[in-house]
Parts: sequence; C-alpha cells; structure tokens
Amino acid sequence: LFQRIQADSTGGADELNPAPITAAYRSLAESFDNRFGGFGSAPKFPHASGLEFLLWQTCNRETPSEIRERSRTMLTTTLEHMAAGGIHDQLGGGFSRYSVDAQWTIPHFEKMLYDNGPLLGLLADAWLATGEARFARCAEETAGWIMREMQSPEGGYYSSLDADSEHEEGKFYVWSREEAHALLSAEEYAVVEPHYGLDGPPNFENRHWHLRVAKPLEAAHEELLASARAKLFAAREQRVRPGRDEKALVSWNALAIRGMARAGRVFGREAWLQSARRALGFIRTSMWTDGRLLATYKDGKAHLNAYLDDYAFLLAALLEMLQARFSRDELEFAEDLAEVLLDQFEDREAGGFYFTARDHERLIHRPKPGHDNATPSGNALAAWSFGRLAALTGEDRYARAAERTLELFFPTMRDYPAGFAAMALALDEAIVPPSLLVLRGDPGALADWSAQLTQELLPTTQMAAIPNGVKGLPPALDKPERPEPVNGWLCQGVTCLMPMSDLESLKQACKQPVMG
Repeated sequence: LFQRIQADSTGGADELNPAPITAAYRSLAESFDNRFGGFGSAPKFPHASGLEFLLWQTCNRETPSEIRERSRTMLTTTLEHMAAGGIHDQLGGGFSRYSVDAQWTIPHFEKMLYDNGPLLGLLADAWLATGEARFARCAEETAGWIMREMQSPEGGYYSSLDADSEHEEGKFYVWSREEAHALLSAEEYAVVEPHYGLDGPPNFENRHWHLRVAKPLEAAHEELLASARAKLFAAREQRVRPGRDEKALVSWNALAIRGMARAGRVFGREAWLQSARRALGFIRTSMWTDGRLLATYKDGKAHLNAYLDDYAFLLAALLEMLQARFSRDELEFAEDLAEVLLDQFEDREAGGFYFTARDHERLIHRPKPGHDNATPSGNALAAWSFGRLAALTGEDRYARAAERTLELFFPTMRDYPAGFAAMALALDEAIVPPSLLVLRGDPGALADWSAQLTQELLPTTQMAAIPNGVKGLPPALDKPERPEPVNGWLCQGVTCLMPMSDLESLKQACKQPVMG
C-alpha cells in the first residue's frame, strides 16, 4: 500500500496526499452548492459520509490550511442550511431522507434511521468545531426523536417512518395559517409567522406551509417560540401518524448507536448513552447467536444471516461506545466481530471484504462493494475499524486486513473518487495512524478528565479511560498504576509520550503530532 501511495503521490504544498484523498476532496468541492450547502442540485441528499470526510480534513494537521478552511466552510454551510430547512423536522426533530429542492425546504418526508445516526454525530462535532448553539439544538432534537419515536420497548431501534399518512405525503407535518393561528396566542403567532415563513406564500402544494426557518429569531423571543413549538407539536401528535417500519436491522441500529454514543459523549447526556447501550444490549441478546449475527428482527424473531455492513457498522459503533465508557466485555465483543469478518467475509487473496459470508447461500455474483451509498461502504468502515482495533489490541492481523482492503480499492478511489469518502477516511488513518490516549486513574477523577478531553475536537484520537484495577487488558492499554489521581499516555503507532498527570498539558499534547 505505501509503495503505491509513494508512486502515486501528487506532491505540491497546496494538495493533499496521496492522490485518492486529493481526488475525494476535489470531487466534493466541485459539486458543492456554495449558496445552500450540500452537493449537486435537486434532489439533494445529506451525504453524511462526505460531510464526515470534510470534518476530518478540517482537523487534519497534515492538510494545507486553505483546504482545511474550505472543508470547514462546506461542512458548516451544509449543516446550517439543513438544520434550518424543512428536511429537518422543526417541531419533532430528526431529518427526512432527502430534499426535493436545492434549498432543503420540502423533503421527501420519509425518515430513515440510517441518516439520523450519522447526522447526529456530525452535529455534535460541528458544535465542538464552531460553538454554534443551532447545532446543539438540532442534535438534541434529533436524539430526542430517535429515543421517543424510534426505540422499541425491547431496546432496538426501528427502521423508518413513512412519508405519508391518510394516503397523502406530508399531511402529518404541514400547516395552514388558520390552524397555527388558532392554536397560538397573538404574541406567539407574531414570532412564529416570520420565523417559519408563514408570512410568505404557501410552499407545499400551493396551499400549505411546511415549517422551515425563514428568518432568524431574536433572543428576546426564544421563550415565545418554545411555547409555540410545544403547542404545535402537541396538536400535531393528535393527527393520524405516518406508518412505522418496526423491524430492527443490525446495520442501521449500529449507525444510530454510534451517533447516539458520540453525541451523548460530547454533550454529556447520559440518557443518550443509555439509549445506545440499550440498543447494543438488544442486538447482543436477540440478534447474536452462536457467535454470529442475524441481520433483521421483528415481532420477536431474528433471522437472515448478517452481511458485511452489519458486522462492520457494529464494530465501528463499539469503538465509539468504548470511548464513552471502557468495557473489557465490549472490547472482547468487538474482537469477536472482527474474527467473523476475517473468517467469513475477507478475500484472503485479493483483499477486501465480500458483502456476504463464506457460508452464505451460493450467489451468481458475490459482490465486494467499496462505494458509499445511502450508508457508508461496509469495506470502508471495516478498514477504518480494523485500523483502530489494531491500535487498541496490538493485533497485527487487523492492521494487515485494513491495509489489504485499502490497497485493493486504491486505484478506483484515485480514478473515480465520487462515492469513496468513507474509504478516503480509512486511507487517511492508515497513512497517519490515529493517536491512542489511554487514561488510568481513580473513577471520579477519570470521569472528569474524560469529559473535559471530549470537549476538544480530536476526531483522529481514540480514547480509553480505564479505572485502576481493571485486569486482563491488551499491552497497549495495560498501563501501570501511578500515585497521581489520573495519568494519560498519548501514543501513535509504537511511539508514546511520557505519562502526564496534568490535564492542561495533556490537552495541548493531543493537538500536536506524537511522532515528529
């Protein structure tokens, strides 16, 4: 892989290296809508994998400053317009599948779990990057929607909400002026009307309004807007609801678990983390049997052999959960998933992972997809996760599997970069390994350090906060107890800095390369 990278190096101070990462960035930049954010024209999709790639380029110390700034602009512009638009449910939270227009105003009203999990994590990171309150509010509303409407009593997350109710798309969500006026006080309506665009022409089928932020809200009016939103939401809850697809899919659950865990960690919201743990517990109890995953669950029954995406997405979710709260049991589960991937899905000769397991029913063609679609590429998240799991466990087989996957897709990423954002992220981490921050200490002080370090935007650092006394750890995590309340070991590859017992010094060290 690294010989190929060197041979294909584009060079130049104004370009990313290697060529596939340059190509991925340029593909996004060329299709970016400078006015409304997003990529391409109508219909406009969230493209969460592309946005995550831009987030990481914003934080990558190896990226030239002008590309970092441009990546930041593309990321924040897109999330700002999405959060203000009709693709975001302004009353109930959550995002619809796509916008039928370039302005994000009118969505296809179907809400998919697989979009909302990744977007939730991105909103949390965008808030860390900018401090913009709008991103925190949107994250809270999205997490609230997932827990309120998409989590089953058993703990798993449902798949989607339909676009229509009473045989009409959007009927559950749209308003007439008369309805809104009748529900609100004069003072509330005076705030809502310009803020949500009710003072303009109808934007939905020439007779109704779908709420989107048309004008900024003055700070003095926040309480009036909050009370108005509560009244409108309560009235909407009395309508005939869209149908809900109540099957649970491991892959989509994993994307939601990862997003909930990331956002819960960033915002310090224990309820969000508990929601993610319930969903993970449901999968382990109901969809993990005899050392293998089953892909789908409904009405008390799990069935169908799981696919690449199920294993790879869940592995990535576990790596985020381990950062929120270290668990030796969850680390062992991550290793169990990794072993199934290597045994049942990896192409041991050419590299990469097939979509179906080795013992799956025989197919005419056994695909090995690398492109992102509505969800990230399973091969990409497998490569990314194996790289990170290798850092935690010291298991070289994981690192080699990641490298073989990236080498396989390298030429296609370079020559046809559109749709390879998630794979470009994995390649970036293979070139400059993520830092591993191991914290050991007393539980109380450890929790405080972990919370404060999470407020630093460090997407290329994975953290393991492990209380003193935990035994049976792999060597990379098995750091000695020391007299200070907490000590931090910051490592990259096999290079580690001296342990630090001062939190501010550790924060500064995390912002600098470990290896010179």
